[in-house]
Amino acid sequence: MESPCVQICVIHPEARICAGCLRTLEEIAAWSRMSPEDRRRIMADLPSRAALLRQRRGGRAARQAARGEG
Repeated sequence: MESPCVQICVIHPEARICAGCLRTLEEIAAWSRMSPEDRRRIMADLPSRAALLRQRRGGRAARQAARGEG
């Protein structure tokens, strides 16, 4: 069975998706019961979800931007 899993199973606390495969917990849990068409549809959508993990609220870049250094 085709799967986007890359063995990095960490759920992003805000986006609520896996940082490794970009699926939701619900999608991961139901994956083996889904039709091949449903799995392909989700896999086609995964690249668009990557941007959800790139948005950062803090850290060094945010501090620099707040001080006008960025």
